[in-house]
Amino acid sequence: MAFTGIPLEALDFYEDLENDNSKSFWVAHKEVYERCVRAPLEALAQELAPEFGAGKLFRPYRDVRFSKDRTPYKTHQGVYFADSALYLHVFAGGLMVAGGYWHTDAAQVARLRSAVADDMTGPQLRRTIQAVEAARITVHGEQLTRVPAGYSKDHPRADLLRYKSLTGQREFGSPGWLTTRRTRTEVGRAWRSLSPLIGWLDHHVGRSTQSRG
Repeated sequence: MAFTGIPLEALDFYEDLENDNSKSFWVAHKEVYERCVRAPLEALAQELAPEFGAGKLFRPYRDVRFSKDRTPYKTHQGVYFADSALYLHVFAGGLMVAGGYWHTDAAQVARLRSAVADDMTGPQLRRTIQAVEAARITVHGEQLTRVPAGYSKDHPRADLLRYKSLTGQREFGSPGWLTTRRTRTEVGRAWRSLSPLIGWLDHHVGRSTQSRG
């Protein structure tokens, strides 16, 4: 199946699911999910694969075993490209793309802080973030409320030292091109803008078998 765009019915499906997150709704509208959400995203993932690696669609079902929220279905459909540490999802608000390290173990956090504190690699990260943000991508991540122990609160990159993970994301919403093949072009362009950040993370922090990104 060739990718032709993401139907607006996909957004409507998730808007309705937010209002009625029940098995009865899902069963009654599963055909809409398969046709308007799963099939287009599988086709998009296949077309992006030659450049960004294989994409994996996440399960639409929530793991509610340890959650107070017992709603059974996710209100978005995500696709993760593990080889490139890239991600996208479709939800009621439209399309969102992202990339970076979402989950980091203790060793990765230590390497991140060491690279941030270094007077060569730290400023490089600052410039990288500025370049990524110039492409209308928001950089953020899990943060401590204070500078971690062992580092001065007056460090010139104290703000970056507080990060335990780093990601960039951009919400496109639902522009006119969402229903066309141009979506593939826009996703690829945004991901290429993220590549300097992911490259810095890959080189100075490194992937972990304990995390997805």
